[in-house]
Amino acid sequence: MDEFYDLDGVKNIILVASAKGGVGKSTTAINIATALNQLKHNIGILDADIYGPSIPKMLGINEKPKISEDKRFIPIEKFNMKCMSIGFLIDQKTPLIWRGPMIIKALKQMLHGVVWAGVDTLLIDLPPGTGDVQLTLSQKVNISGVVIVSTPQELALIDAIKGINMFKKVNVPILGMIENMSYLKTKSNEIIDIFGKGSVKQAAIDNSINFLGEIPIEKKISEASDKGIPYLIENSAEDASKKIFLKREGNIEDAQLIMNEMIEDIKNQGGDILSYIKNNL
Repeated sequence: MDEFYDLDGVKNIILVASAKGGVGKSTTAINIATALNQLKHNIGILDADIYGPSIPKMLGINEKPKISEDKRFIPIEKFNMKCMSIGFLIDQKTPLIWRGPMIIKALKQMLHGVVWAGVDTLLIDLPPGTGDVQLTLSQKVNISGVVIVSTPQELALIDAIKGINMFKKVNVPILGMIENMSYLKTKSNEIIDIFGKGSVKQAAIDNSINFLGEIPIEKKISEASDKGIPYLIENSAEDASKKIFLKREGNIEDAQLIMNEMIEDIKNQGGDILSYIKNNL
């Protein structure tokens, strides 16, 4: 097997994946990164979705990275996190009409051609599918684990299971599954299960994977993304809160990521996600 890339000593590399597009993977990745940053981890975010980069828009970044003395990209810092995306280098309206080898060349450039020094935990936002990018990362990067994001919809879940089986085959630890767009809560507090109920949790149980929780449909989440501000920064005390629950050692290598484990419990403590994290660490 080829040697892993060093990535300037980054200790923990977490993938955020969904084999189906449009399930909220990038939004989830950004808010996981934000939560870890609020827990005093030095965070980097790598947008590995070459064809459809989302990080520039979601973080409100409109500049190009500078070049270091050793001819590598210096990641752009935003919200105290170091960020890199192919979207920083191209016009947002220009499609990338590249075959597989070009995609892998670009990915490798963003891995070892970027100054990741000072980052202890790198979040990698994957493209949809189970293709070249996922395989290259599993072969070239020492991955701590992957978080699978899916909606309850059957079509999304079918592809999510494909992703799970792929990561198992390439020996990438699966930290758990998150059900996004889980339900809609009306002004009268009625819960509407638009895409079905409980299917992601059941899939996690069937595949012996941790179920990390539900994230409801919340208008403020999409509004924050459109404004280029992570939801956890824009709204620190909302029903749709997300949490990262780490072992006391603070070591992501053997930690379980738990997002929004008990929404009701959070609300019972005042709805403040940061207070909930502190009370349970």
